[in-house]
Amino acid sequence: MKHNDSAVPLEKPQELQQRLNLKINDMLLLSRALTHRSYLNEHQEALEDNERLEFLGDAVLDFIVGAWLYHRYPEMPEGDLTRMRSALVHTEQLAEFAKQIKLGQAMRLGRGESQAGGRERPALLCDTFEALIGALYLDGGIPAVNDFLIDLLIEAADDILLNNKNEDPKSLFQEWAQSQGYAAPLYVTRNSYGPDHSKIFEVEVMLGGKPYGRGTGHSKQAAAKDAANKALIRLGII
Repeated sequence: MKHNDSAVPLEKPQELQQRLNLKINDMLLLSRALTHRSYLNEHQEALEDNERLEFLGDAVLDFIVGAWLYHRYPEMPEGDLTRMRSALVHTEQLAEFAKQIKLGQAMRLGRGESQAGGRERPALLCDTFEALIGALYLDGGIPAVNDFLIDLLIEAADDILLNNKNEDPKSLFQEWAQSQGYAAPLYVTRNSYGPDHSKIFEVEVMLGGKPYGRGTGHSKQAAAKDAANKALIRLGII
């Protein structure tokens, strides 16, 4: 199914900065954070894609989310903190953050990528959100990232705890499968794409020979967890 790329006009970096009140001064840095590699192939004036910023943003998110959880939940044991951080920086959650701030309408994509629905694809939304975090960090340091991120984290963390989303989805799905008399779920890698340093994997979870969910992630393990999570949502367990 093709998507109409003209339905929503592309939002300029300056417009995004003003709409979200982003604490960033370098518009070239923000523009780079929004630029997917597919855009470079069609626009020679664009000098660099967002993959390096995505790498940086991923590391910044791990640290800032970890520090925030440490202070917000002083009685929470280390294992629970680790699961909470994983739930908050998971591909689907970061893509949800991107959707909440309507980041898709500002992403600079090649025509083919855009027409194929790239503005709604969780993996691309996640990557661009990470790149945005990287740009905010380079421009304004940790305070700029905190100012942008904290409100998103508070709402998401409350939802995660309320709906037990910090539980390991693979374990939950296996428990459900065993309770229904099935053997252990089978996780099958269906596809992978992207550069070696930022490869995206697609994994499908099978039960009794039937597919129950398909997930994406920057590793096979992350994609498998996403697939299990999708299966749990489909079953109404979470």
